[in-house]
Amino acid sequence: MQRRGFLAVSIRWLGMSLAAMLPFGAARLLAPASASAPRARPGERNYLRPPGAKQDDAAFIRACIGCGNCAEVCPPRCIRFHARDGGERANIPYIDAEARACILCGKCMEVCPTDALKITDRREVDMGIAQIDRAACYPWVDKGVCGACVSICPLGEHAIGFKMWNQYRPIVRDGCVGCGLCVEVCPHPSKPIWIVERGQGSVARHKV
Repeated sequence: MQRRGFLAVSIRWLGMSLAAMLPFGAARLLAPASASAPRARPGERNYLRPPGAKQDDAAFIRACIGCGNCAEVCPPRCIRFHARDGGERANIPYIDAEARACILCGKCMEVCPTDALKITDRREVDMGIAQIDRAACYPWVDKGVCGACVSICPLGEHAIGFKMWNQYRPIVRDGCVGCGLCVEVCPHPSKPIWIVERGQGSVARHKV
């Protein structure tokens, strides 16, 4: 009788687990693809994967099971999920730094049940790098004193500082990991600082 009871409980638990996974699987299958959906492409301004994510976006999408644990433990609630911007991306997490940036607390990496997010030291995280448009940034065009991006950075002078002689002109350094807090706090309406892939550099280049 004890064995039958154990088997009954095990089967019931397995059934509940499978039922809980059905919405995520169904969402990925049913979500319509849309090439024009906003923030659907890696490398787009301020479109970030959570810290510790696999660098290959296709590999990250395959590894993520859409469990939502990362968002549940995120203190600033910056992690969002794709909905109708592509079937394979449904329930895949991303961060819109302009709306709410990552604070590099590491909690999402700790609770990820797969290898989609790997526990990584905050200075080794690679979400991209901040890029500044010096043709619009207030201090760089002599339109006022700011420094918000430098003040908010969780990595301090390791990631961003001021130009020599303390002219309040921000300079992004190689230690920037692309958390996006500088983007969130930038007071300029056009957001002349954003997060890009590291290879694009920290200074925006304008075509003539």
